[in-house]
Amino acid sequence: MASKLTSREADYSRWYNELVVQADLAQHSDVKGCMVIKPYGFAIWERMKDVLDGMFKETGHVNAYFPLFIPKSYFSKEADHVEGFAKECAVVTHYRLMNDPDGNGVVVDPSAKLEEELIVRPTSETIIWHTYKGWVQSYRDLPLLINQWANVVRWEMRTRLFLRTSEFLWQEGHTAHETSSEAVEEARRMLEVYADFAEQWMAMPVLKGLKSANERFAGALDTYCIEAMMQDGKALQAGTSHFLGQNFAKAFDVKFATRDGGQEHVWATSWGVSTRLMGALIMTHSDDAGLVLPPKLAPIEVVLVPIYKGPEQMEEIVAALKAIADQLKVAGIRVKLDDDDSKRSGWKFAEYELKGVPVRLAMGPRDLTGGTIEVARRDTQTKSFEQAEGIVGHVQNLLEEIQKNLFARSAERTSSTTRSVDTWEDFLEALDAGGFVSAHWDGTPETEEWIKQQTKATIRCIPLDAPEEAGTCIKTGAPSSRRVIFARAY
Repeated sequence: MASKLTSREADYSRWYNELVVQADLAQHSDVKGCMVIKPYGFAIWERMKDVLDGMFKETGHVNAYFPLFIPKSYFSKEADHVEGFAKECAVVTHYRLMNDPDGNGVVVDPSAKLEEELIVRPTSETIIWHTYKGWVQSYRDLPLLINQWANVVRWEMRTRLFLRTSEFLWQEGHTAHETSSEAVEEARRMLEVYADFAEQWMAMPVLKGLKSANERFAGALDTYCIEAMMQDGKALQAGTSHFLGQNFAKAFDVKFATRDGGQEHVWATSWGVSTRLMGALIMTHSDDAGLVLPPKLAPIEVVLVPIYKGPEQMEEIVAALKAIADQLKVAGIRVKLDDDDSKRSGWKFAEYELKGVPVRLAMGPRDLTGGTIEVARRDTQTKSFEQAEGIVGHVQNLLEEIQKNLFARSAERTSSTTRSVDTWEDFLEALDAGGFVSAHWDGTPETEEWIKQQTKATIRCIPLDAPEEAGTCIKTGAPSSRRVIFARAY
């Protein structure tokens, strides 16, 4: 059995790292900065992937796949883009190894130098837009709505499992449109898809907004984002959707014949979420006892554990639980019956609590005789005894209640830690307390950067629903027309 977790209050960072490992989600790789996603962690990611993939397809998108390696020359075609990613790029220079003639093991074959160096994909805009040039000829080819599920490499010096690793999994949508307004509409639509997924499936409330120019994606005209608040008072960017204008279309000369017979560059978007959502899920809901999963994303929604003495009791109780498990499966619930007789029931209880299974059903000899079953819910760590006969309906209602409770709990925490301030002193105090801080900003990148350097807080977003409100910048005192959201962040 795993050792007891460090409490969140004692050391939140250590608690997170221990939980990821002990709940069997992931581990550090021998390759510095990379991770191994273990089967249970990958099962959660697969749930996320399957749900999101369905949502993308419902909005008309199709999946494709583009190469992992990108010619270096492609990056030089969009200046802002290359500047934004240059420090994170891994570069392939040779294509073969050889035995060292001096007996020092395997070395790079100096005769196998590539004519053009290749970038290991940090993001795919350049190679995709080079490809789109051959796919788009006329307005009849638009809109082009493509998504890919892939891995990317962004060389990180300071890493943390799921939150920041040198290689991670993600999806990236890349679309081409006939008009600017259609592209903006697409970027906004995908932001709403992400927000819906975060709130309805992850049970994680988010703020929707625009990034400031300093925080915008390299090469974009506008970056839309969803921002979530973690239990330790730090924000986490959970997804982004970018309006790219015609920057990449012009860089790669992607033109189309217009309806009136002219030629114009297409308008573009890109949007993505990554395995960073796993970190968000963990930090939004989990507690000192382990992982807490919203039922909609849990690989196992209900685990059934028999309690018995001797093989005869075991056989009877397992048979009764198997009948219940079969009924739950018919109702569409993801179920595991743990009849492994090499582990005690107490060990199993602790293990499934650590792994965040939303509902645990346990049956012993008295329950079997009395027609009852013990029901434990992970979110509140409470137990009750219910009639076994009507347990399917009870569990269905309970799973819905747990999903709603997790969202309500997170929403209350986010709301209670969001503060509106008007002075620099109150701003500093609010930042130290943790949470989102709503404040006026004079709109200049210089002030934004100064605040970041002094406080480690960034503008998380300019809320889309923020009303105009006359005020003065918390730092410079210059006029401001609306508040923005600051926070310290992951």
